Amino acid sequence: MPASPTGVSVLAGFFVIHECLMSQARPDIRNIAIIAHVDHGKTTLVDGMLRQTNVFRENQQVAERVLDSNDLERERGITILAKNTGIVYNDITINIVDTPGHADFGGEVERIMNMVDGVLLLVDAVEGPMPQTRFVLRKALEKGHEAIVVINKVDRPAARPNEVINATFDLFIDLGASDKQAEFPVIYTIALDGRAGFAPDRLQDDLSPLFDTILAHLPPPQVEPQQPPRLLVTTLEHSNYVGKIAVGRLQSGVLRNGQQVVRILHDGTIVPGKVSHVYTFRNLQRLEQEEVTAGDIVAVAGLADIGIGETIADPSDPRPFPPISIEAPTVRMTFSINDSPFTGREGQFVTSRQLRERLYRELERNVALRVEDTEAAERFVVSGRGELHLAILIETMRREGYEFAVSRPEVIFQETPEGLKEPVEQAFIEVAKEYLGMVTEMMGRRRGQLLEMRYGDDGTVYAAYRVPTRGLLGFRQPFLTATRGTGILHTLFDGYQPLAGEIATRDRGSLIALETGTVTSYALVNAQQRGVLFVRPGDEVYGGQVVGQHTRGDDLVINVCKAKHLTNHRKAFADITVGLAPPHVLSLDNAIEYLGSDELLEVTPQSLRIRKDDLNHERRGKSVKQAKKERSLLAH
Repeated sequence: MPASPTGVSVLAGFFVIHECLMSQARPDIRNIAIIAHVDHGKTTLVDGMLRQTNVFRENQQVAERVLDSNDLERERGITILAKNTGIVYNDITINIVDTPGHADFGGEVERIMNMVDGVLLLVDAVEGPMPQTRFVLRKALEKGHEAIVVINKVDRPAARPNEVINATFDLFIDLGASDKQAEFPVIYTIALDGRAGFAPDRLQDDLSPLFDTILAHLPPPQVEPQQPPRLLVTTLEHSNYVGKIAVGRLQSGVLRNGQQVVRILHDGTIVPGKVSHVYTFRNLQRLEQEEVTAGDIVAVAGLADIGIGETIADPSDPRPFPPISIEAPTVRMTFSINDSPFTGREGQFVTSRQLRERLYRELERNVALRVEDTEAAERFVVSGRGELHLAILIETMRREGYEFAVSRPEVIFQETPEGLKEPVEQAFIEVAKEYLGMVTEMMGRRRGQLLEMRYGDDGTVYAAYRVPTRGLLGFRQPFLTATRGTGILHTLFDGYQPLAGEIATRDRGSLIALETGTVTSYALVNAQQRGVLFVRPGDEVYGGQVVGQHTRGDDLVINVCKAKHLTNHRKAFADITVGLAPPHVLSLDNAIEYLGSDELLEVTPQSLRIRKDDLNHERRGKSVKQAKKERSLLAH
């Protein structure tokens, strides 16, 4: 006999009440993430928290930003990968996740929000909320997390903590924070000295005000200890001894060594497996445990093919968690094997099979990345959240011994019922007043729309633009050149809009080597009059390699290997070298920005070489003439 609607409602209500009764708080744990704009002091604050909870031995020498353990993170001074640590304060475990502040690594932030119950939002006492502050805070508020606002660097001479708090409150309101979320407590810190307080002019000698506020304000995890175990895999780590390690928060039940579990894949497929080791995070280590209980952030080994976003569950109750949602990539590049004349000289992994395996292996932990095969077996399309996101992957691969070539970045368009749309970004610019005219002209050429402009007390101009992502590709280097290296640029993805029209992002051509050989100083003395050179005497080059930037808008083929004919009237050591300018050595980021539409960047463990896609001068010349002819016909 079918149940009445009233009976169904009563039954549904019973299950809701039952679930609430089964769920309980675990007061001995806090799971928190530290979020902030780049360089506002997240990792430095974690250093202080670790020191003051006796993680390090007395007088132990510890590197600054100890959680930035990746070589690239230390070199660039930014956090790229989210990392876990755990400390104990007043017998309560505080699991801390240090997150990236750059929007290109927003995939890390989006995943971490599934693992924590609250956040520390760090804001610089001088700069205030910045573009990435908005991005990371929006992700936290969307998950319903409460925040503690930490005003850092209050000892700086230009600190303005009261104005920064007001701006931060406005940001919470703009992002749709609830009344409870907007009633955030404020702590003032000098992370470098490990000091905190409830007023900017009354700081204690330690971080105890911050610890006390975490325990009092941020909620403990809600768990279901009597239910079968369930864990959403949020990040992946690797061990040389036990292989792949899945990290996430255990939502319910207990996991033990040797326990039989199932993996629930993204498509709902259930795969049986067995847990070999379970760990918790304490201080800077993974500590192996016999069992782990619900509420803790744990690591699980033994599931060789586990992936991010999968659910680990009990075979008797295989219920998946909702999938992790990640914003779609906006920029893509083509990765291909290196087919230049110098291929195989420096790299250990050079084949298309090795390149493909490495790119698809990156997908296991880099969930914001996309890799697609193409019709050509040696080419792959790799999509990411921005130029920096892809540049970090390129640098990581070259340090691992890979040799390959990449194309110029291009944006990913969206097909919609209203037509073709392109990604746009908000660009936040800080420049001295004397450079404002040049920057305004550059943004105008790149279809930038001015949203806001204000002047600081020191004459600095703060401007916000909405610019197509196409216009920002390759913009940073000309911007720094125009502002004599003093300009500051931050960008933030702002959605999609109809195509803005044609954008000319490069107004100079390339200087191209005529032949293969060794660069001579004799040839460079004449060649430097044609533009800025990228090579120095003694470098080996090949025909079709880009050796400099032309002063004009077209490409020019030059001979940089030309040697002077020696006679008995002039000695070899009398070679002309006076007035030879030093070369402009491009970093990886600058080389990617420089690339033209018909150019590739050859990447090896030791070298970066820009080259033409087609190395044959004659074929390139015919293609240029044909393109000019077609444009002329279209114009008429």
